[in-house]
Amino acid sequence: MTDERVLAFTPAWKQAEMVAAKQISPVELVDAYLSRIERIDPQIGAYITVAAEQAREAALEAEVRLARVKRSPSTSSAREGHAGVLPPLFGVPVSLKDVEATKGIRTTLGSRIFADTVPENDSIVAERTRAAGAIIIGKTNTPEIAIHLETVTDNEVRGPCLNPWDLTRTTGGSSGGAAAALITGLCAAAVGSDGGGSVRIPAAFCGVFGIKPTQGRVPRARGLGKGDPNQFAQSGPMSNNVLDSAILLQALSGPHPLDPQPYLREPAPDFVKPVKELMARGESKPLKGVRMGWSADLGHAAVDPEMASACSAAAQSFASLGAEVVTAEVKFSADLPEHFWNVFGANAYMQFGHFLEDPAKAALMGRSARTALERGRAIPGHAYARSLRAVNELRLYVDSLFEKYDIILTPTTAIPAFDPKDRPTQIAGREIHAINGFYPYTFPFNMSQHPAATVPCGFIDGASGKASHLPSGEGMNGRADRTAKAPAIRLLPVGLQVIGRRGEDADVLIACAAFEMAQPWQGVRPAMA
Repeated sequence: MTDERVLAFTPAWKQAEMVAAKQISPVELVDAYLSRIERIDPQIGAYITVAAEQAREAALEAEVRLARVKRSPSTSSAREGHAGVLPPLFGVPVSLKDVEATKGIRTTLGSRIFADTVPENDSIVAERTRAAGAIIIGKTNTPEIAIHLETVTDNEVRGPCLNPWDLTRTTGGSSGGAAAALITGLCAAAVGSDGGGSVRIPAAFCGVFGIKPTQGRVPRARGLGKGDPNQFAQSGPMSNNVLDSAILLQALSGPHPLDPQPYLREPAPDFVKPVKELMARGESKPLKGVRMGWSADLGHAAVDPEMASACSAAAQSFASLGAEVVTAEVKFSADLPEHFWNVFGANAYMQFGHFLEDPAKAALMGRSARTALERGRAIPGHAYARSLRAVNELRLYVDSLFEKYDIILTPTTAIPAFDPKDRPTQIAGREIHAINGFYPYTFPFNMSQHPAATVPCGFIDGASGKASHLPSGEGMNGRADRTAKAPAIRLLPVGLQVIGRRGEDADVLIACAAFEMAQPWQGVRPAMA
């Protein structure tokens, strides 16, 4: 029997191989994660709903299916006769953010309005997750309707999601439950969603990998709200390694007739093959010839100096992988937050604003979600139109940057995880935007539609505020128990953002995989994990 902790942090791709080889059963995997959830989740609040009964049923069905598998005599791959190869995540427990409708599993959107809702249909994302063979282990915590004006994961259904590295701090939002579940080994992989940084912020705060795909890469439909244009948001994978996210992104990607977005109607390219090939080659200079532009502030942002230092060192390390790394000439407009919220807020009102007109439902809404929708309702048409023009101008500007660079690098956030009762109003002595101030790097790339990922690249000591390497002194490959021996140090993860050309999600994954191979981060985890 494999040790539960080792099994919990075994990559999802490896778990799928073990299941196919009948080295472990889907039921054993599900039971291992359910055991950890029962023991650890009460401390952090990563899940709104744990789908224990449904997951065990799905695991038993997977075992019946696996019993029919015939192994090819010439290879070690598992096959199902005429049914073809087992799906890529067969038998692997995966979590979904509780904004995805899931047939037979409670879906709340973090709102008391939906507190008892059990959908009769899956969203496209949930449907494709199941089609990939994954077992939905539960629905992770999210702010109500995935919007919290303070960008934390909290709601009146489950309560706050706490950061496993320091329970006084937030995971960020809005995919905070997914990030917390991953870093503590409460699922093998996760699906979040990102409308302004909601995958990347929690992933950075918790020390896991996450990618916001190119806009339109992952279709979004069959949710619980009304349809909206969805110019900014994308569902995206989160994981403890890059390959797992590549596999999950492959499963989620591709056009769908119900998707309202006019982007990327062509089939998705292969995201998995180039990552596997890079890993197999093991080259010392896998990114030779790749042009990378590093920007500490996008021309205007306030950033904690230690955060900038840690991310700059990580960015420069790409040179040792063969890339050409230069300081990028980037100048984003300081009025982007206004244009972002005009479009984002109006679209949110279009999707959920009808709740404001129903007194009974309005009374069930939390303050932050209600305030966000009221702001969306108040946006005049001319302001929305002006902001749409600004969005298009930004898109063209970012496209022009990729004439000089193949990849752009920035910090993911301007500060590490913070105490939600002490949300920063200043960074490095400068006043910051009330909403977007601590994540000035993420939301512009939702506006511009470009793929953007975050990779763990170091730590800041929460006590001293100083950036540091891992306490093991072994780069990003230290042991988890090293943190317990230094109680005076409160490690807070730092994320490096990696941005690519529109449609070139594979380039982002390749760059992140190369970084992971050079500076693997999986070995250091919070003590509770």
